[in-house]
Amino acid sequence: MGKPTGFKEFERVLPKKDTVEKRKKNYKEFVQAYSDEELNHQAARCMNCGIPFCHSGCPLGNVIPEFNDAVYDGRWEEAYRILVSTNNFPEFTGRICPAPCESACVLGINKPPVAIEEIEKHIIEIAFKKEFVKARPMHLKTGKRVAVIGSGPAGLAAAAQLTKVGHEVTVYERDDKPGGLLRYGIPDFKLDKWVIDRRIKLMEEEGVVFRCNAEVGRNVPASELQDYDAVVLAGGSTIPRDLPIPGRELNGAHFAMEFLKQQNKRVGESPVDEADILATGKNVLVIGGGDTGSDCVGTSNRHGAKTVTQFELMPQPPRERTDAMPWPNYPMLLKTTTSHEEGCERFWGIATKEFVGDGHGNLKGVRIVDLAWEQDALGRPVRFKEVAESAREIPCELVLLAMGFLHPQHEGLLQQLGVELDERGNVRAQEGVYQTSADRIFVAGDMRRGQSLVVWAISEGRECARKVDEYLMGYSELESKDAVFSYA
Repeated sequence: MGKPTGFKEFERVLPKKDTVEKRKKNYKEFVQAYSDEELNHQAARCMNCGIPFCHSGCPLGNVIPEFNDAVYDGRWEEAYRILVSTNNFPEFTGRICPAPCESACVLGINKPPVAIEEIEKHIIEIAFKKEFVKARPMHLKTGKRVAVIGSGPAGLAAAAQLTKVGHEVTVYERDDKPGGLLRYGIPDFKLDKWVIDRRIKLMEEEGVVFRCNAEVGRNVPASELQDYDAVVLAGGSTIPRDLPIPGRELNGAHFAMEFLKQQNKRVGESPVDEADILATGKNVLVIGGGDTGSDCVGTSNRHGAKTVTQFELMPQPPRERTDAMPWPNYPMLLKTTTSHEEGCERFWGIATKEFVGDGHGNLKGVRIVDLAWEQDALGRPVRFKEVAESAREIPCELVLLAMGFLHPQHEGLLQQLGVELDERGNVRAQEGVYQTSADRIFVAGDMRRGQSLVVWAISEGRECARKVDEYLMGYSELESKDAVFSYA
């Protein structure tokens, strides 16, 4: 460990942020970097535990105590090598991961955990500055061709790993630029798109071919996939959960991703083909309390919304762990994001009953009712009932539905391939195997597991790539996340 007494000497400190007023004026990232001394102190807090639960908390199995030790001693190339041995894209996870590793940090039992996510981001950015990050094309080719459908985090991870062992990889992306959810689902103020472009350029230099504006099953025939030795489906979970109540057809009620994607396209100077969805001067209601809802809040404030309100069906989460959320499990706690800091009224235990129109087809308000939740012995909500005489109407001209996603799009590619679906509508494939019911067809990420985290998508893309490599070659030199590594 870098400093045996570091966890007692230094408190958890996160980097400074631009002021709310400054960051609301643009769509740029606003989290500043640690000073050299601050970064050293934060790495020193890692205790190098005998059993590092952070390993199991991280879906990628990142080797966290070892890279913290290297950071403390200023061994930057070693820290970088350790980090990328398990994570293809730490510049993404270091910005947008909810850090389940930190929830499992042993120091977090009775003190604030190690700032693992920020340390990870600093390692990769320092590595780029020191030019440790370089394209490493594989000159010994296998002659095998693999198609990856979707360029989100799962597809990019699979493509990167398969290219590393000499396969020729083509990534099909239905949008105009690669990145999937990273490019058109996450606002620029959380993940600036130059970060994606930098990584895509490296992957292209290593031999990955990206075909954009290419939706297999629509403008690219699925029969084209017969030219490949294997196919990885990584299209994500793209069908949003709807709210089919009276007035849903009114102008002003939209899915969150329609709103977010448009704004990302404006920032990226890509054409927006649909009618503009803008929050400017409007009373905005965001329905859904997750990260997508938070992104809608931050974007609405940057549009100049009149008011921003966020509703959640569930009761307000606790601020600290309960008996139902023991360490080291990931706790469902009250989360106040940087977008909430920028201005938002939040309410829990609210059901939306009707969207109210102005008589001309436009939204003017919503009718809502309070919910009373019954809890079990561990304090977990189990059932609710509407509170008598709590029904009311609030003004609202823009509703953004951010209630999660159901499953991948079935029409087109999946129907034409004839792959088997599970009971939730996802592509059926066993975890750890990733083989679908169709020959040569594999699946990874949200398309298989359902809506999840970016870090899980990267993990599945890596693991799926190893299984594809085994299928093609009979063995694989790609490392498993359960492997033991040496950094001599």
